[in-house]
Amino acid sequence: MDVPKSTARLRKLEPLVADLPLGTDPLAVRRRVEALERLLEGMIEIPVLRRKVGLDAIAGVIPVAGDLVTAAMGLYLVWEARNLDMPRWQLWRMIANVGIDTAVGAVPIAGDLFDLLYRSNTRNLRIIRKHLDRHHPATRIIES
Repeated sequence: MDVPKSTARLRKLEPLVADLPLGTDPLAVRRRVEALERLLEGMIEIPVLRRKVGLDAIAGVIPVAGDLVTAAMGLYLVWEARNLDMPRWQLWRMIANVGIDTAVGAVPIAGDLFDLLYRSNTRNLRIIRKHLDRHHPATRIIES
């Protein structure tokens, strides 16, 4: 019996999907937001500066579109935080971090330098981690 091509393609993707932290449990959320923060803020190290940069700083070089895309990705962290039933004041603080990063980051040249220094997604991850550590202590990860 022949297997349809679409089913065969899905079977090839199964190992990749198995490693994705899917689900709404706090541990899966923690793994997703940490992975997104790493992508946005610390993907590549600049050897001369010894500073990591991510998609936020790299895409910020593209006028308007780059800032809008990274702002949408940053707002995804806020959406995940909302799904964790975090207090509204923390959500507003996270939105303010993304807003500041987007508004100042949109300024040509100076905004690109600002993106290297102001890491809104790292700040938002810190807020989410603090909430998870307090309300879902089983999700704590010991970092070396």
